Amino acid sequence: MVKYQKDEARGRLTLVHHAIFNTLEENIEAVRMAEEEGRELVLLGYPSNLYATTSEQIFDYTQRFCDATRLGVILFPVPHWGFERVHPAGMSPELIRQMVKDIPNIVCIKAESGMPTPAGFVQTWRNHSHEVVVTCPIEADALPFAGLVPLQFMGTSNYEFYGGLIPRMFNLVREGKFDEMMEHYWRIHPARSAYRSVTASYSVGAGIIHRMVWKYQAWLQGFNGGPLANPP
Repeated sequence: MVKYQKDEARGRLTLVHHAIFNTLEENIEAVRMAEEEGRELVLLGYPSNLYATTSEQIFDYTQRFCDATRLGVILFPVPHWGFERVHPAGMSPELIRQMVKDIPNIVCIKAESGMPTPAGFVQTWRNHSHEVVVTCPIEADALPFAGLVPLQFMGTSNYEFYGGLIPRMFNLVREGKFDEMMEHYWRIHPARSAYRSVTASYSVGAGIIHRMVWKYQAWLQGFNGGPLANPP
């Protein structure tokens, strides 16, 4: 299926594998299959049963996975993994620095430490944007940030909710049309506020994403729902 998608896209899509299966062994097996089918990058998640209590355990899992693939890896510091028991940021700045230094195929950081604050993105950008691609996937934060820093990439999040508008807005700000982009930003802000009111009850405290809400919102824009991703 992935090879079919790659062939049909004819170079217009970069296909990203999400490593979010149940164990390290399953994730290594899956990413090797993804390599054979033409994936180009991998977004690294962590199993729900990985009860890390030290930064060394997080580093060890990350390194063992990265050593098993030739794909470029997107590091994903986010509260879903429960690593806040190790450090308030989940992955400490020191741990991220060690990973970027010692694991050569980490090419990007999807920086969401400290959600719902933007602190993780700001610190990660200052520390590592000269070494790897640093991205903020939350469009409500990333698009205004793109008026301050040269954001290279956004992804992934609940963008289908807004139809094709988020890529258009991203391109506008990259073209130097920040105020024009912000006109669209404020136009969709009521929808953004409604979405946040729905997710506020579970997204932070429970540490999960309500994928069915995302799929419903996509369906409102004409999408067909599609398969659900594994937790979170």
